[in-house]
Amino acid sequence: MAAHKRATRKSAPKSATRKTGTARRKTGTRKTSSGRWSQRVTRESDALDLKRGVFKLTSAKKIATSLKRSAEHSKRRKSGAYRSALSMLTFYINRAGKGLPQAQRARLERAKVELKHQFGRD
Repeated sequence: MAAHKRATRKSAPKSATRKTGTARRKTGTRKTSSGRWSQRVTRESDALDLKRGVFKLTSAKKIATSLKRSAEHSKRRKSGAYRSALSMLTFYINRAGKGLPQAQRARLERAKVELKHQFGRD
């Protein structure tokens, strides 16, 4: 009698688990409204309201100045101005990844240093 109960217990849950297990999603079927999540984060983030094309500026000092201005005037940021500006700059560098040209990456890294100087965090 005990052997019979074990056999039924073993077979019943296995078949039940297979039928009611987690649903598998097809890859590539998920719709996104904005295309890339990083674009949406940059556009809708509560961090800063950035000037359009700020990361394409030609000088590290101009980039840092624009980020500082945006951070200080933003009503949506949740942390300090310096932290918000630096995190937005770092976010852009990280999301651009390997596709970011070396000259632009170097300019953005210099903008980090310039941002520290402008906020007096030497």
